Amino acid sequence: MDSVLAFILRQEVYFGTFMLIAIPVTLNISFKKLIELRKQANNSRSPLTKKKAKTQDVSSLLEPNIAFIKSRLGINTDIVFRNFNLAILNRKCTLVYIDGFVDKLAMRQFVVDPLMSKPCNHDQQMIKTSDVITYLIDNVIPIIDMNTATSLDDSIYNILSGCPVLFVDGEAKCIIFKLKKEETRSIDEPVTEALVRGPRMGFLENLRDNTALLRSLSGDPNLTIVEQEVGERTKRKLAIVYISDIVNPDLLEEVKERIATIQLDNVPESGYIEQIIEDDYLSLFPQIQSTERPDRVMGGILEGRVAILLDGTPFALIVPVTFSMMLQTPEDYYERWISMSLIRLLRYAAIFITVFLPSFYIALVSFHQGLIPTDLALAIANSRVGVPFPSFIEALIMEAAIEMLREAGLRLPKPIGQTVGLVGAIIIGEAAVQAGLVSPIMIIVVAVTAISSFVTPQYGLGIGLRVLRILAMFCSATLGLYGITLFFLMLLIHGSKLKSFGVPYITPGTIYSKDDLKDFVFRFPLFTMNTRPKEFYPKNNKRKPK
Repeated sequence: MDSVLAFILRQEVYFGTFMLIAIPVTLNISFKKLIELRKQANNSRSPLTKKKAKTQDVSSLLEPNIAFIKSRLGINTDIVFRNFNLAILNRKCTLVYIDGFVDKLAMRQFVVDPLMSKPCNHDQQMIKTSDVITYLIDNVIPIIDMNTATSLDDSIYNILSGCPVLFVDGEAKCIIFKLKKEETRSIDEPVTEALVRGPRMGFLENLRDNTALLRSLSGDPNLTIVEQEVGERTKRKLAIVYISDIVNPDLLEEVKERIATIQLDNVPESGYIEQIIEDDYLSLFPQIQSTERPDRVMGGILEGRVAILLDGTPFALIVPVTFSMMLQTPEDYYERWISMSLIRLLRYAAIFITVFLPSFYIALVSFHQGLIPTDLALAIANSRVGVPFPSFIEALIMEAAIEMLREAGLRLPKPIGQTVGLVGAIIIGEAAVQAGLVSPIMIIVVAVTAISSFVTPQYGLGIGLRVLRILAMFCSATLGLYGITLFFLMLLIHGSKLKSFGVPYITPGTIYSKDDLKDFVFRFPLFTMNTRPKEFYPKNNKRKPK
């Protein structure tokens, strides 16, 4: 009998050793193939292969210009063509704009009235000999923000963006007025990143308001904001924000190149940009940090990182990012270092519980009962009397119920959603125990796991951890603690290979300087953190110049 048991144990050890070696090697080869496919996809959409379409120039005759715009825009009742005579030269003019999109009062007061008023002190000889469009801009129209265009395609884009465009008969260019009616909400505290102590302001949907918020937080003349457009059909403004004497030029160039690869009809939210420019789309870990807080963005660019802001969304992107940064909040630096270091350590523990607690329970109950203390094993066995499902199916049912309640609480109106989440969890848990479908121990395990998942500061990281939890449960249900060990090794292998814009994802836990460890798991006092993170290779590494 002893020899049989020894043989079985020996075979189990051999099998476990084989699995520890074979599975990581197989996964490593698979990841390499997938990364090669990713690189081929990126090369196929290079911006160098993008052809520029031929544009239509503005004609010196008024009628062809208006006919071209009408043919391109079609029959739309909200597009207004306002015809009138230019008083100083008695020429025909047409003002094209979208009704409800422009400030009509400002347009009438500062555009139409001055152009239709009788000549008084204008030098007629100078008007006839000079460029009419330039004369109108310099002497007639009292608007600060306006420019000219010689392309009808540019004029159509500005019309659809809410800017009135003026065409003058006899002139081969048009005037574009920045009189878009702005409807913005007030500056409120970010919903997804609430703090106990810190600024109560978040980004808005208007790009210009967001850049102004960043300017208000920094008087640095090296703060640089570069704007460009994204989207093939619906164009949106995008801003790249950085500090010129800190950011690594190679990083900045890489960001610009990846943004240039975006070829979508419409980019309604920064999440589209995140999915296209990230390094590995197959990873469950977010490689780009999203935030609604201007103070977080300012802190990031002061470290040598680059921020990306998109018009129409309050969520900004910061690149590159590491795993440790996804567990940090601005409040970590607003409170004293000892207490916030302990809270940060608690976040790491919560991450581990979120991913591995249900899988450890399944492995111990199903495969390794001998590792459980006797009293606890008897309590678990007593609580599972009458439960018809194995521990894995039991955990899967409760996890599915928790995820559905979480999703219902998010999608329903706030007063109803909070009630559904709280009452639903209590009722379903109690009913499941009374019906004998799950054990009370499983309810405790799932509840602790759900509470731990709420500790994650970044919503995108929390979603990925929920998926990893399900994968860990499958591994533990298949191979017990061997499966959990293999799964953990898979995460380490993937994390060591994952990069965010060339920066290893799990730094500074692997390489680089000891100074970077001062803001890793624990946060050291502020006066000791004199250097910027070296993993970003900033041009100016000193936070406090001597």
